Amino acid sequence: MNFISVLSCLSLLLVAAVAQAPKPCVSPPLMSGGLTVMGGSGIYMSTGTISYDAFGQRVRVRNYGLTGNQSTGIDQLMLFNQKVYYEIDWSKFSCNKKALDTSFIPMHVPADAKLMGQVFLGSSSSWGMGVLSNTWYGSLPNNGMYSTVFTEIGCIPMTYTSFTPESGWTTISTFNWVVGNSNPMEYIPPFFCAKSKLEETETPDTIFTALQSLARKTKKEE
Repeated sequence: MNFISVLSCLSLLLVAAVAQAPKPCVSPPLMSGGLTVMGGSGIYMSTGTISYDAFGQRVRVRNYGLTGNQSTGIDQLMLFNQKVYYEIDWSKFSCNKKALDTSFIPMHVPADAKLMGQVFLGSSSSWGMGVLSNTWYGSLPNNGMYSTVFTEIGCIPMTYTSFTPESGWTTISTFNWVVGNSNPMEYIPPFFCAKSKLEETETPDTIFTALQSLARKTKKEE
């Protein structure tokens, strides 16, 4: 093989590599799974479940705790299409309605996100030993930033990390995803939220600051 042939082969390989570069993706429209939230730069953490409905732009996050023989339940219903979310305390039957910043919606890679890199979680030595994943990053309002990891196949979300000067670092890890939602009432506010009035705030919460607040309150309940 002469020098020109080698250059041609290398050029073809380079073109193929560029053509196969990861691109922003969208997760399955209906999903349910588990999540762990760590907020306050590691000061507090909570674990619960998450349900997602892309058609209605809705997310439901539930956190449960047990103190002695008394159980507590705090969850959030995020309605991105209405730019509001409900924070629900089932032990007190209380409901707070708050403004929601919709500039970052989970379960998809934003179109303006930049690719940080692609790695195998685990091993690529044999089929089934690892998961090919892509890490993306971008900006949030108020001088914030985020990074997020999605699987290359299926566009399944794995982790989100955000930083804002006001709230510090927040990390959201998701796991045990299944495609679909089993409860059609999952995204309906409970009856005692009907009289809740929208709280006045200078800036609306992002999904990161909302989940950080949920983790903080779950920690207090414990």
